[in-house]
Amino acid sequence: MATGRSPRSTRASSAVDRLKRRTGHTGYAMARTSEGLFFLSETPGAPPLCAPLELDEFVAFVNGLGPQEVKRVSKHDVAFEKQLVRKKP
Repeated sequence: MATGRSPRSTRASSAVDRLKRRTGHTGYAMARTSEGLFFLSETPGAPPLCAPLELDEFVAFVNGLGPQEVKRVSKHDVAFEKQLVRKKP
């Protein structure tokens, strides 16, 4: 029941999918070198946007591109944060 994708490439492709959603640009493409390094380009076959990177570096690079997702904060989160801050004497 193998899918043909390693956990490494799945993690990297998930980062690229998130980038596509954040930017609305569906052309981004990820590729792997024969050494197992990853790089990103704006469209398949286009010049790479980065040097070939290890998985963690690649995911950090991709996550840093484009607009960042805004974390939703509930009123309960705000109240909890206020409780954590101590008043100065």
